[in-house]
Order: sequence, then C-alpha cells, then structure tokens
Amino acid sequence: PSSSRSGDPALDFITTNRGATYKKDFMKQPAVYILASKINGTLYIGVTSNLPQRIWQHKNHLIEGFTKSYKVDRLVYYELHETMLEAIAREKTLKKLGRAQKISLIENSNRNWRDLFEEF
Repeated sequence: PSSSRSGDPALDFITTNRGATYKKDFMKQPAVYILASKINGTLYIGVTSNLPQRIWQHKNHLIEGFTKSYKVDRLVYYELHETMLEAIAREKTLKKLGRAQKISLIENSNRNWRDLFEEF
C-alpha cells in the first residue's frame, strides 16, 4: 500500500538532475553511509535517520571526533533502509569488512569517488 496522500505511489518519489531517485521523505529515512577524506583516503562508516543533514554536519565540522579530526567529509557511498534497526545492522556488517572490501563496495557504484552529497 502506498503512503501517498494523492493515492499515486509515483508521487512519493523525486528524481535528481543526475537521475537518482529518492523517496520524498528521504530526510527521514534510515541510512548507512561511508565518508572518505579523499580518493583512497581515510574512511568512516556511519548511520543516520537524516542523511542530508548528517552529511552537512560532517562537512561543516560540527561533529566532534574522528571525522572532524581527520577531515573525513566526502560522501562516497550510502544505502537507504526501511528501518533504523536494518541500517544499524548493515553499519555493523560494513565496519567488519576489510579495507579492500570497503573500497570495492565504493568503487562498484562510485568509481571516481565523487562526492554524492552534491546530488541532494
């Protein structure tokens, strides 16, 4: 069943100028993400319920800790999940991967390590 107020499920989605499609309530959707300092640089894996806001916070160095200290603020990979529990479970799985596996995951969908935040 659709949660669309209009009754048309297609109206629940938006498409960016780069062709990516997201739920309109994307800002409230659980997500796991990978940040990098640069191509093949330092990596950070996190989870959030508001991906655009969280990445903006990283980019503006508003979050104390690892990402601020090491200037890790380039969004290179993310996954959207239905529930926060699913997103947290996936975050834990990704954190257990070796560096080569994480890089492979990034490069399979973002070969040039472009900053995906620019798509929001």
